[in-house]
Amino acid sequence: MPDAATQPAPQAQPGSQLATPRPAAAKRLAWLDALRGIAALCVVFDHLTYSVLQPVRNTVYQWFDPGQYGVFVFFLVSGYIVPASLERKGSIRSFWVSRVFRLYPLYLFAVGAMIVLWASGIGSLSGMNSDAVTSSFADVFMLQSVLWAPTVPNVVWSLAYEMVFYLMLTALFLGGVHRRSSRYALTFGVAAVVLGGILKPGTLSYSLLSPGIVVAITDGLILTGLVLALAGRGRARIAGAALAAATGLLVVAFNSGYAASWESFTIFALMFSGTVLYRAENGEYPWRWALPVVIVVFGVVLGAALWHVSPEAQSFVAIRKGFNSLEAAGLTFAVAMLCRNRKVPRPLAWLGLVSYSVYLLHPVLIEIYASVPWTHNENFVPTELLMTAIFLLVLLVCCGLTYRFIEAPMQRMGRRVARRLDVRFGEDIPPQPAAASDNLLLP
Repeated sequence: MPDAATQPAPQAQPGSQLATPRPAAAKRLAWLDALRGIAALCVVFDHLTYSVLQPVRNTVYQWFDPGQYGVFVFFLVSGYIVPASLERKGSIRSFWVSRVFRLYPLYLFAVGAMIVLWASGIGSLSGMNSDAVTSSFADVFMLQSVLWAPTVPNVVWSLAYEMVFYLMLTALFLGGVHRRSSRYALTFGVAAVVLGGILKPGTLSYSLLSPGIVVAITDGLILTGLVLALAGRGRARIAGAALAAATGLLVVAFNSGYAASWESFTIFALMFSGTVLYRAENGEYPWRWALPVVIVVFGVVLGAALWHVSPEAQSFVAIRKGFNSLEAAGLTFAVAMLCRNRKVPRPLAWLGLVSYSVYLLHPVLIEIYASVPWTHNENFVPTELLMTAIFLLVLLVCCGLTYRFIEAPMQRMGRRVARRLDVRFGEDIPPQPAAASDNLLLP
C-alpha cells in the first residue's frame, strides 16, 4: 500500500503555545515500514504459490490466508499514518497532490507493463471482453473493483478502499470532526455485523442501473465534489467533500464485488482503529479509552467474520482461515506498536520503503514466471525454494529500481508542485474549530 510512514510533528493542544504542525519535523516510522514490508511479502506468497510450493500453500491455507492477512495489515497501517499525513500538512490541496503523485505514476507503469506483456503474448489481461471506455473511466479514481471493471494488475482492488478512505478523511477534516475516530471505527464495525449479510454485491451496477451509468455518475459526483473541496470556499468546500465521500462510500457499500459487504465495512473499521491508535500515541486521546475501543472493534469484526460468509467462503475451513487472518493482523499490529521504540533491521525497513512497488509489480513478474514452460513441472521442494528465492531477488531488484527512478522522483515532484500551488494561490489551510474530544462519553 502507498502510505508514507512518517512521524507527524506534535499537534497543538488547547491552551498550548504550540503553533501549526511543522512538516519539517516529520521523520520516518521504521516500525510501520517493517509492517508494510511483511504485509507485502505475504501478498506475494499468496499469488506466487499458485505456481510454486503448492503443497506448502495447501497446508498453510487450511488455517490461514497470508494474502488476506497482508491486506488487513496494510489497512491498519494506512489508518494510522494517512490521517497523520493530512493533519500534519493541514492542507487538503497538498494532501491530494501528494496522493496523486504517490499513487498514479507507479500504477500507470504497472498497467503499462501488463499491457506490454499481453501484447507480447505473455500472460493475459482480465476483463478483455468488457467495454473499454467504461473500464477506462472506472480507473480514473481507482474504483474499478467496486465499479465492476477489470482490475489490472489484480491487486489494485484494494486501492478503491484507500481512495474512499481519503475522501472520507477530506470530508471529516474540512468539517472539523476528524478526531472522532473511535466513533467511526465502532460504526463501521457494527455495520460489518448488521449490514454484512444484507447488502448484495453489484446492486447498483446490475440490479438498479448498468455498469456504464454507475461509472459515469460516480466519476461525475466525485469529480464535482473534489473540485469544490479543493477550489471552493467555506461551506461549499465541506459540501463538495461530503458529496465525494458519500458517493465513494455508497458505491463501496452497495456495489462492491471483490469483497463481501462485511469485509468492506471491516476494512474501514480497521482503518479508523489504526487512527484511534495514532491519536492515542500522539497524546490526543487517552490510552485508557483507545485500547478498549480498539479491542471492542476487533471483537465485533471478528464476530462478523464468523457470522457472514464471503462469496469465496463455502466451507468451515474458509471461515476459519478468514477469522485467523484478521486476528493475526490485529495481533501483529499490536506487537509492532509495543516494539515501536526498538531499532528495526534496515533490510526490513527498506522493504517497507519499496512495498508499494512490491505490491503492484509482483503480478507482472508472476506472469513472466508462469510463461516459462518448465516452471509448471512438479519439482522437489528444495528446487522450488530456490526458484522462489530467485523470483524474490529479481522482484526486489526491480522494486528498488522503480522506487529510485519512479516513486521517489514523483514524490519529490509532488512536493514541488504543492509548494508552487501555495505560491500561486496561497496556502490552503482551512480554519478548524476547537479540537473535539474523541471520548465516547462526550458530545
